[in-house]
Amino acid sequence: MIQNKYDSQVRQKISSASSLKKWSYLSSSLVLALGILTTTAQAETTGAEDYRAPAVVDASAPIAALSKLTSIDNAEPLKVTVPTIQQFKTKAGVPVKFVKTTALPIVDIDLRFNAGSARDGSINKDGFGIANMTATMLGQGTTSLDENAFTRAVETLGINLSSSAYKDMFIVSLRSLSDDEHLLPAVDLMTQMVSEPTFNDDVLVRNKARLLVGLQQQKQDPNSLASIAFNNALYGNHPYAHPSVGTLESVPTIQKQQLLDFKHRYLVAANASIAMTGNLTLVQAKRLAEEITTKLPTGQAAAELPEPTPLTTAQHIHIPFPSTQTTVLMGQLGSKRAIDAVAQQQQTNFAVGNEIMAGSDFNARLMTEVRQNLGYTYGISGSMSPMLARGPYQIGFSTRNDKARAAIDASLGVINKTLEKGVTQDEMRLTTDNLKNSFPMGFASNAGINGLLGMMNFYQLPNNYLADYTNRIDQVTLVEVNQTMRDTLKPDDFLIVTVGQDDPWKDKPVNK
Repeated sequence: MIQNKYDSQVRQKISSASSLKKWSYLSSSLVLALGILTTTAQAETTGAEDYRAPAVVDASAPIAALSKLTSIDNAEPLKVTVPTIQQFKTKAGVPVKFVKTTALPIVDIDLRFNAGSARDGSINKDGFGIANMTATMLGQGTTSLDENAFTRAVETLGINLSSSAYKDMFIVSLRSLSDDEHLLPAVDLMTQMVSEPTFNDDVLVRNKARLLVGLQQQKQDPNSLASIAFNNALYGNHPYAHPSVGTLESVPTIQKQQLLDFKHRYLVAANASIAMTGNLTLVQAKRLAEEITTKLPTGQAAAELPEPTPLTTAQHIHIPFPSTQTTVLMGQLGSKRAIDAVAQQQQTNFAVGNEIMAGSDFNARLMTEVRQNLGYTYGISGSMSPMLARGPYQIGFSTRNDKARAAIDASLGVINKTLEKGVTQDEMRLTTDNLKNSFPMGFASNAGINGLLGMMNFYQLPNNYLADYTNRIDQVTLVEVNQTMRDTLKPDDFLIVTVGQDDPWKDKPVNK
């Protein structure tokens, strides 16, 4: 589904059974920030050369093989059965969404708090990185088990137990075998993690030192530099402006008491939600949910985040960087997560249009023009990242230094032409068919289902959000897609960040 693209970064953190330990000095929040940009351009790998003479093909002749594919004639319309979602609340009032799956003896549990790095400033005005450090240290020792003992317990059970802080949310995730021998002690470790972390002073000093090394290394990554500059310029004084992992200036100031304050304020029942998927009965799911939340203090729900102020004029920011390529990140303030049906339809309309214009496949207009026709980059794409408050809309690519300005102008040209003339009926039909046919892949695994459940529960979306997805696709019209694109995107006011050796704006007129 379309929204899967916006939440795929979160789902990947929850789903990977092989990633048993997270990178101790750079949280996955940094990985999310880097993932917004496209990969730096690099040479494509080609297969072995074929020295046979090319065959002569009559392009006007029909493809003979198609006449023998009788299965195409008998193909029925796609029928999708979404997972059956069961919903309940714990005694502490924590909402739970549960899907029973029996194909594998596995259980995925996702405990989310409205407690991302956007809340850092409420603990300390310039305490950037507090949420991230709290997430890092939850699994580094509890009142019952020190760091080494806790790590041994996790490894002995063979479970995936981790915590991460993003802009909006704080996630503690567990994947375990579903038999009581593994699952019950795994849930006990998860409960200890959230309720009884020690935040050992020596471990905190070590974490800060490692994180500072990572932040220094970040200065050598043009994608990181572009992302940080983009968020700072786009959000200004808004809580989304600063990096979730913190800065070189803020990390040394993080203190144990701040981590305790963050935990006591935000890791509470009134601020939590649970998603659970796997080989369990509803009775078992309810029992586990009670065990996970019973020790959580009641607390209070987090305050609503303020809405950021959109930029009203274009901004061009260049960061000098010794490289043969220039990294480009352009965009604007986007939308917040849609809750009601009307807003969800609008986001679906935009997502269809954006997939046509800036999708990551080779049929997208930006990819066709900037990569294939002009040869400026190996990859260019753009996406919307809706959050509790308005998230960013970003388009990213890398190109040769001497082609940076031409590539930027060409990209803006494609966007303006799309807004002016609109997408076509054929493009829309191809895109909507692709989105509907790929929709079931979003819940093809336990982890995929649980990621969707977690997202829906966190944003308080109804259970029919999944069931109504194909209906929203079917209700898309060409007029509404084009109008929504025009209403949403303002390329004349784009923020454009470049990181490279030469300033693309220096002594070069803007092409209108």
